[in-house]
This record gives sequence, C-alpha cells and structure tokens, in this order.
Amino acid sequence: MKNRMDFMVYETAFSAKGKEKDMEMTRRTFFGTSFAAGTCAAAGGGTATRGARFAEPGRELPVDDWADVIVCGGGPAGVAAAVAAARAGKKVRLFELRGCLGGVWTAGLLTYIFDFDKSATDREIMKRLDAYGARTVDRPGAAGLAYYPDGLDKNWVYEPEYMKLVCEDMCLESGVRVTLHTTVVAAWRDAAGKNIATIVTESKSGRQAWRAKTFIDCTGDGDLAAQAGCGFDLGWTPDGFGQPATLNALVVVKDGDAIRDYVSNEPAMWTRAVSKGKPICHHIEASHRLRDLLHAQGLDPSYGDPTLFRCHDNLFCFMATHAYRLRLDDAQAISDATIRARKEIFRLADALARLGGIWTGFRVAYTAEQIGHRDARRIHGRYTVTRADVAAGRRFEDAVTESRFGIDIHGLDKKANDERAAGQNFGAKFRPFQIPLRACRARDVDNLYMAGRCISGDFIAHASYRVTGSSVAQGEAVGKAAAGLL
Repeated sequence: MKNRMDFMVYETAFSAKGKEKDMEMTRRTFFGTSFAAGTCAAAGGGTATRGARFAEPGRELPVDDWADVIVCGGGPAGVAAAVAAARAGKKVRLFELRGCLGGVWTAGLLTYIFDFDKSATDREIMKRLDAYGARTVDRPGAAGLAYYPDGLDKNWVYEPEYMKLVCEDMCLESGVRVTLHTTVVAAWRDAAGKNIATIVTESKSGRQAWRAKTFIDCTGDGDLAAQAGCGFDLGWTPDGFGQPATLNALVVVKDGDAIRDYVSNEPAMWTRAVSKGKPICHHIEASHRLRDLLHAQGLDPSYGDPTLFRCHDNLFCFMATHAYRLRLDDAQAISDATIRARKEIFRLADALARLGGIWTGFRVAYTAEQIGHRDARRIHGRYTVTRADVAAGRRFEDAVTESRFGIDIHGLDKKANDERAAGQNFGAKFRPFQIPLRACRARDVDNLYMAGRCISGDFIAHASYRVTGSSVAQGEAVGKAAAGLL
C-alpha cells in the first residue's frame, strides 16, 4: 500500500462520542497522519506531478441521528418532499448546497413554472406567491387562454427572490430543519447492503455524518443515489452527453411595456398567436423576433430561441445561452461553461441596449448562481418510465402525478439547435402519462426515494417529466411515502 499512487479514501470510522472529543480526534488524526502515511505521492516531495495520487487518511466524524427523514437537495422537489414528510409528523432534515432554497427556481433564475397545478403543494406555492404579489399569469378571460382549451392557468412566471421566501416559509412553518451551504459527499450502506445507514456532508462545520430511517434524493443530478452505489443512466450518447445547459439572467429595461412584442409570456402575444383559427406557440413567435433582432446586430446566440419572460413591470428573465456536450459530473467543464455563458449574456444585453429606443436602459441586473442542467443521472428505480409509456399515455395504480408537458429536447449541438432549438422529440409520440411511485424508489437501496429530474426513466420520458411542476408533485408524493402515508 505504501507505494500505491491511486487516490485512496480510507473507510471512515463513525463515532457517536461527544462533539468536543470528535473534533479533537479529527485534528489529531489529520495532523498526526496526513504528513506521514497520507502524503502526496509526488516526485521530490514538493509540487504534485501529473498523475500523482493522494492517500486520504481515515478519521472519526460526529454523528447526528435526530432525523426520521433526510432530504438532500432543496429545489422544487426537495422542498415539497421535506414539507410533506414534516407535516406527516416526521422529523425532517433538509440539506441544500446553495445559500437559498428553490434550486433552479431561485439559484437558477428559471422564473417560469411549467406543468403546474398538479398537487396540493403546487397550489399552496401559487397562493403564497400571490400573497406576496410575486406571480405573473395569463388570467382567465384573456384571449390567449385559447391555447389551453380548458381555460386553466397551467404555467406561471414569478419573481425569484419571493420564491426564496415561499420555500423557506413552508419548510420552517412545517418544522423542517434546513441546513444551507451543505453538500452530501458520501453515503454508506448497512452491513446487509440493503439500506443507506449513514451519509456524510461537508460544510463550514466540516465533515459530518448523519443517520436517518429514510433518505430522499432531490439533488436533481442524483448525487446521493450515485454515492450510495445505485445504478443509473446518463445522457443520450454513450459518453454521457445529453441536452444543453442554460445560464439565465434577470434584466431590466426602462419601459417593460415597450418591448412586449419580444416577450414570451405577454398576453398581447397570445392574442396574435393564432393561425387559421388555431392557437400556435406564442413563445416561438416572440423568441424568433428577438433572435432575428440579435442576428441583425451580427450576434448569433448559442440558444436559437432567446427568450424574455416578464417577472414584473420592467423586470425580465433573459434565457439566451446554451452549453453543449456538458456532463453534469465534470466540475471544470461546468465552471468553464458558466463563465462563457455569463460573458455571452452581457454581450447580448449590451447589443440590445445600444439599439436605444424601446431597448433604452436594458441592463443585466443579476446572473444565475448555477447553470441549469436539463439532463441528470436517471437513477435505476423499481420501474423505468419509457418512451412506450409516453406514447401510450400509460396509467398506473401507484401513480403520483401526470406529466402533461410535451417531449422537450433542446438541440444537442449548435447545428441541431439552429435548425430547431427546442421541442424536438426524436420522432416519439406523446400523450399525457402518469409516473408511478415505483419509478421514484431506488432499485438498489430499500430506504431511498428520488424526486425530480433523477427519477427512473429513459431519455425520452425524462424530456417530459423533468420540469418543475412535475418535480413538486413527485416530491410531495415521496415525502408522504417516506412518512408511511403511501
């Protein structure tokens, strides 16, 4: 072992001793061994060479077993799952990597809620946003609602800062113990290998261990399940690449009404989005107008359907970038793509501002903290939702929700995106279909549920159920299941 160059992580010894002793032991273990048995195997003992490996020493960690249910990931699915389990009387702990709850809704600045109004949690979020005056919607009676024959509000635009408050309010009022700035980095099974026994997190408090009866993976990318050794599929291609990622931004303009012809959620766009008496996608009409304007300025946005959603008055979400062939498990590639996308956002915004006129005062107010991944690990569950299920509109006895959002595959490279930016279906047929609870329960671990983008499905089905309205409904269901209500 002393000559091995591979990166070794010694099995962690968990201790339930007092915190003070645990911290003392951790310091003693690290400082006493890291420079002896755990040194970097680099030539000359100085700077590590390419290919060098480091043997990380083992250490004891403080263990907390307060929770009945631990939810990893505080996005739309995670908030719904945590709240549902807590309201059922369980002690729930929620870990979130970023400094706020809401995930793609907040840190990702998505601002648009797709395929909503599917569960009690969906409707509660809507009402709470309305109480803050933070939701924009095409109201019943608007001409554009012909696009939805039943006249129901199904999609909403909202202000992300208020969404942070809504998510926090719901969790805290329900008794969920929320820990931000914390990421799960390891998961250990019990001796039989059937259940997760302990997970490990890292934060400003250091490395900590946690135990619970049930775990829920709402990380979006399936991080917890992968760390627990669950099988999964990733992407469309054999090398794991799938749909492009997008960095969003909030922008302001002097007169929001003046640019309404370029805004996808404007009621005025609904009125015109009719061809031969039938509704057409108002989003396409508005985004193509914006794309053509940018092309006239000599700019070619990486996303072929650059989009503006009005959040409120003169505040808009600007969705105009795509990062292609980006794996969710490549941190450097994600970092590079984020930096490129941010530069592109400012380049596009500055070009619009220079036009003056209706674009006077068009400025970037804030760029998203995280680049938005459409693809994720699809964790192997006890049922896999397939293309055939989508085509047949399959129903299930243990259904947790129905996906009504069509197959939405964004062009996998720039060429495909230029030809058709979004809404590709690879020839698959679509009918509204149900998602069974079995697809939200891990195949390889008994006490692990999933909700959101990482549930069990193939690439085609995932392109429908990946949206946040579906994720919320899934989260509510698995939270109840973890509490023994389903």
